[in-house]
Amino acid sequence: MASTSHSSALHVAVGVIRNAHGEVLIARRHEHLHQGGLWEFPGGKIEPEETVEQALRRELFEELSISAEATTPLIKIHHDYGDKQVLLDVWRVDAYTGSPHGRENQAIRWVSIDDLHQFDFPSANRPIITAASLPEFYPIIDGSLDDVDALFAKLENLCQNAYRLAQWRVRFQDESAYLELTRRAVAFCKPYGLQLLLNAEPVMAIQTGAAGIHLNSRRLLALQQRSFKNSFWLAASCHNPEEIRHAERMGIDFILLSPVLPTPSHPEATPLGWNQFGAWVEQANLPVFALGGMTKALLGQARQHGAQGIAGIRGFGSP
Repeated sequence: MASTSHSSALHVAVGVIRNAHGEVLIARRHEHLHQGGLWEFPGGKIEPEETVEQALRRELFEELSISAEATTPLIKIHHDYGDKQVLLDVWRVDAYTGSPHGRENQAIRWVSIDDLHQFDFPSANRPIITAASLPEFYPIIDGSLDDVDALFAKLENLCQNAYRLAQWRVRFQDESAYLELTRRAVAFCKPYGLQLLLNAEPVMAIQTGAAGIHLNSRRLLALQQRSFKNSFWLAASCHNPEEIRHAERMGIDFILLSPVLPTPSHPEATPLGWNQFGAWVEQANLPVFALGGMTKALLGQARQHGAQGIAGIRGFGSP
């Protein structure tokens, strides 16, 4: 993909580089530059006739003296600063050779994912921090209060297989029984590092100690502003560009976009197909998980169409 595809915006290749400890490398912009003094993920402008990967490899060598060996698309961000429009084409750098240092006398630091929010970044970088923090898989635990054993069997499977994030979509009539069960579930998952997002009223996450809320499209469209702290995950389900735009305005952290493929849980729904999914993700300035007919084997295809990863009810054994 060459820079001419977005001629009105400055097309920039960006790398999210991790070390063996899972820390991410950030660099401080020189004061005289646009957005000077702020921290950023390394990268630079894509030259004519360069692919994004070629530009990323060149920039990382010029800036940090490292050679990127394995890269994976992460997210694209369109941002208008008023004085400048940018398209950030962000890739994970999964392997590199060399010892990074600031060849342009820029300050660099290795930072844990959880500490990135403590640094001042350009506003266009905020979705990158979220994408870097999110896993590739987002399982959905679906069920009801009538079958507690089945719910906890699903939870245990996810915990034993080291999943980090899951949606708790449990139907209920008795609110107090739901809250009690959910507190048990949150406590069960905590030692394993599995965070639960409740598909329920937002206040219930606070009452149960859950990591966040997953809004269905009805709750999303009813939301007028984000009133949750940034350490609290706020996700949503979307099915069209209007819902995606609303999610962006409300400061939603990430979305599920569905249905991508035919799915047994919603046989009446018309699937988007990969091309439509990819076109909508291309314009979404936040991480997007593919939902609907997904299996773990489709992760690569989802990533090629711009997805953060895949979500689903079935087929989540080992990550």
